[in-house]
Amino acid sequence: MAEAEPTGFPVSRIRGRDLYSEALAGLLQRPARTLLTMLGTVLGVGAFTAILGLTATTSGQISKDFTVLTATTVTVNDPGDAAAAAASQRIADDFPADADQVVDRLNGVVRAGRTWPVFGTPASVATVTSPSPDQVRQLPVVAATPGYLHVLEPTLRSGTLFDAFHDERHLRVAVLGNAAAAQLGVSNLANQPAVFVNGVAYTVIGIIDDVQRAPDALLDVLIPASTARAEYGAPAAQPAMLIRTRPGAAQLVAHQVPLALRPDNPQLLQSVPPPDPHGLRDQVGGSLGDLFLVLAAITLLIGAVGIANTTLVAVLERTGEIGLRRSLGARSRHIAAQFLSETTVIGTLGGLVGTALGLSVVLGVAVANHWTAVLDPATTLLAPLIGTVTGLVAGAYPALRAARIEPLEALRR
Repeated sequence: MAEAEPTGFPVSRIRGRDLYSEALAGLLQRPARTLLTMLGTVLGVGAFTAILGLTATTSGQISKDFTVLTATTVTVNDPGDAAAAAASQRIADDFPADADQVVDRLNGVVRAGRTWPVFGTPASVATVTSPSPDQVRQLPVVAATPGYLHVLEPTLRSGTLFDAFHDERHLRVAVLGNAAAAQLGVSNLANQPAVFVNGVAYTVIGIIDDVQRAPDALLDVLIPASTARAEYGAPAAQPAMLIRTRPGAAQLVAHQVPLALRPDNPQLLQSVPPPDPHGLRDQVGGSLGDLFLVLAAITLLIGAVGIANTTLVAVLERTGEIGLRRSLGARSRHIAAQFLSETTVIGTLGGLVGTALGLSVVLGVAVANHWTAVLDPATTLLAPLIGTVTGLVAGAYPALRAARIEPLEALRR
């Protein structure tokens, strides 16, 4: 037996299918307004999806690059006498003479090399013996062992690197970083150019175009370590050693090196292992994610305000329709449900379109940069739901406003 009101009239009901049919019909009557109302949700959800996808993708790329380069690099410093170095005096070198060979024999080490500034300040470097003042450049002149150049993993533009032959014979040869070569006007080695460091000639045998480690080397004039000692004596500043390790060996090598080099007093040397790659990835990803998620939230808020404003205007425009529905038996909750369903449909459609747009951006960026796109399935499934919730919340006030309209008052309008 059908449920009846106390007055004897049957209870007014509305089925879910009819409710959403009415909602779609109402939206399709004003397609331009519907699309513009949906735009805020599309942008907000699209930004949310793209931000999370791009953050995961770039974090993966950062982690990959970090692991290959930084996580296989160990630096060993010789603190020395800071006061003497500041006064441009020669300091004692706490590295043994065969330091490179000792470290090369450690398990997990690919190559090791030492370096130090030859002078306390940048030296006068030119490409002619009696340069005019405008031809002199103040450039860092750095002593390096052959192993150091190999640790840099350089890409040569021209020529070759100095090796053990040059180092053992104290030859006056130099390798230029590309920035130093550009300042000196040395673009190739066809004419066997020479540079003059404080008036002393060094034959340029190579130009480094790029390096994988220690990019400061691109600014330097590099000369063999033994030549620097023979010409200028002990280092003018604290020497350092750069070590390239196999993946996973950096922490152990960093722990072993001071003891291997100075078993009598390991505290003379400070070994610096690489930082944790996961920490760097999380820090970078978290900073980017937090910033852009705030922007996505602001966009969603603007979209929600747009939906609420448009729906409120629609309530005022459809006051006569609301009065007619109420007079035919529709209850307040039916009117509220109708407008809520319309805003929910707008939010859901905006969420779906925004998700598709955000995923397209992530895939496009990944393809353009030859990266592997990283997409979290949970994010992809959650994004349209955000649009649905945005539409539902945005439509709450206009729906309540519509439900409170009295039938007689509505019909008078």
